[in-house]
This record gives sequence, C-alpha cells and structure tokens, in this order.
Amino acid sequence: MNTFKMLTEVHFGDNALGRLKDIPYNRVLIITDPFVVQSKMIDLVTAPLEAGNKTYEIFCDVVPDAPLDKIAAGVKAFLAYKPDVVVAVGGGSAIDSSKAIREFASKIDNYGKVGLIAIPTTSGTGSEVTSFAVVNDTEAKIKYPLISDELTADEAILDAELVRSVPPAITADTGMDVLTHAIESYVSLRHNEFSSALAEKAIEICGVFLLRAYLDGNDVHARKKMHVASCLAGLSFNTAGLGITHSMAHQLGAKFHIPHGRANAMLMPHIVEYNAGINKHSRSQKEYPPAVKRYTNIAHLLGLSSYNKVMSVRSLVNWIQFMQKEMNIPLTIQELHTVSPEDYFAAIDDMAEAALKDACTPDNPKVPTKEDIVKIYAKLWSF
Repeated sequence: MNTFKMLTEVHFGDNALGRLKDIPYNRVLIITDPFVVQSKMIDLVTAPLEAGNKTYEIFCDVVPDAPLDKIAAGVKAFLAYKPDVVVAVGGGSAIDSSKAIREFASKIDNYGKVGLIAIPTTSGTGSEVTSFAVVNDTEAKIKYPLISDELTADEAILDAELVRSVPPAITADTGMDVLTHAIESYVSLRHNEFSSALAEKAIEICGVFLLRAYLDGNDVHARKKMHVASCLAGLSFNTAGLGITHSMAHQLGAKFHIPHGRANAMLMPHIVEYNAGINKHSRSQKEYPPAVKRYTNIAHLLGLSSYNKVMSVRSLVNWIQFMQKEMNIPLTIQELHTVSPEDYFAAIDDMAEAALKDACTPDNPKVPTKEDIVKIYAKLWSF
C-alpha cells in the first residue's frame, strides 16, 4: 500500500502574506537571517502581524547550511521566549534551522504544541512543505538529514514579493535545485502517480520559466511560477524521496561549501547518465533500465523528443548542461576556482563513504557502489 499525504496548508498568490494577520497564534518567534532584517524585507512579514495585534520576537542568527551551534543558539532563544508559533522566513537554511530549533526545543521543554509557518524567500528548496531538514556539523564536516513528520510546517506562505530581489546567481542555483528535486523524485524507486504528477508540473514550469526568472528578476509572472514549482517539487520528493545527486551534493556542500543547488546542478547530468546506463553502448534499447523511460518522459515534457529513448536521455543531459551554461553555473569543480585538486581528490574517498550512507541514497533508481560514486566525483573535477 502507498500513501500520499499533505500536512501543510499552502497559501499562495497575491497578498499571500496577509494570512499572517489572521493566524490563530498570538506569540510569534520569527527565525530568519541577517539579510532579511537588514534589507527591510522583514517588514513585509511584521506588518501583517502587527495589523493582527500579534506580539513577536526576531531571532536572526541564521547562516547558510544550518550549523549546529546556531541551532543551539536558536533553541536557547526559543526556550526564553516561549512562542505559540515559529515563523520561518528565508531560504532553505532558515526553514531547516527553524524546523530543527522547534523540534529540539520541544524535546527539552515539552510545554505543548508550537506551530510552524514557513515563508520561503527563495524558489528552491521546497522545505516549506517537506518533513526533511538538513543540519551541518561544521567540525566533522558532515551534513545530517533529519526526517520526521514532526518537522513539517503547519502552513506555508508563498508570496512572490519576497523573491523579486533575489540576485541572478541565487535564482540559478535555487532554480536548478527545484529541477533536481523534481527529476530525482520522478525517477525515484518510491515514485507514485501523485508524486509523479507534481514532479511533472514542476519540470514543465522550470522548462518555461526558470531561464526567464534568471534573465529578468522583475518578471513577476516567472517568479510566481518558479515559487509554485519549488513547492510542487517539495511535495513530490517529500513522498517519493530523492537520489544520489542529493547524497553526493550534501558532501560537496559540507566539505567545500559549494551551494547546494549549484552542487546539484553540476552533478545532475552525470547522475542521469549513470542511472540510465546510456554510455554502455553494447546494450540494446530493450535492455535499458526502467529509469530510461522516466527520463524520456522528462525529455518530452521539456520538448526534447528524439527518435529513440537513448537520444532522448542524451538530449536531457545536454539540456541540463545548456541551462548551466546559460545561467553561468560551472560544469566542473575545477571551474569554481575555490578548491585545489589535491584537496578535492583527497576528500573523494570519505565523501563517497558518506554519500552511500546518506538518507537519500536508498531511493535512487540504481543501487550505487562506492566505486561508482568515486568515479562520478572524479569525473566532476573536469571534462
């Protein structure tokens, strides 16, 4: 038996932030990052809270990749303020931090249910509707995925006003994160009709609107579409899971601080080729694994139809790399100019071990070996 469930109420469209005026809570802890406060973006959140006579406190000591020491500071702020609800405002790091802070604080001082409202300021992680959070042990240089229905937000608010000022580079990274979520959940071993429908729509939107949003940040229609696509892809992978693109990207982020969406984008063409087995020329078309048909469907959604399945998958790989080039995302680690070859190749073995143990790996359509992971990491250095 399969089960599909949505635990999060989603508010979207024009003036979605107006929902904050009417939330059934009075004591609000806002968890966000310094930029949201310094840029005055936070005013878009506090204004409706004030209009609804809500009291609030702001914890803004959130940094990328949700390190454990910052989460501990957030737990301390939570326990001191004792909110009715946490309002997470920001990208994946702010929302993941909020999930972890609420969860850990509730375990320390179990004084009742505390709500969680997630308000994303990037169109990428889908964290506002998932039961996942990723925390970062900076000393061990390991990212730990947390998975529990208790982490899921009660409400998500999607308002495109919050993403209009996102710079092109972050639009590119987060947009490719959306695409990766959708593609990986679509080919996952746990995919089903519900998750597939959500993934297909997210892929279709990315194909039409991602490059538009990158080229013109003031294209409000494209921004709205990508914000919705991010949520759709989150709902899809929350049910179906992901794959080794994410498992391997988690290690690149932990070891070398490569932004998560960028790491996904760089890995994805290699993972598609690996899962599909299209480089094994001795196979006949009939012998290709089931993932090939799924990737072929994706190619068709993107208008990349070709005369056979193998060419369709190759066209998908080429399209992903085309999007990388158009949005100035490096194709290789070498192009980043932030990692030495000595450091990178010295880390591959440990990264491969960690990737195999990652929570995303079991849902990959092809069971990887350590040797497989090592080869993909090595290939990622340069062409």
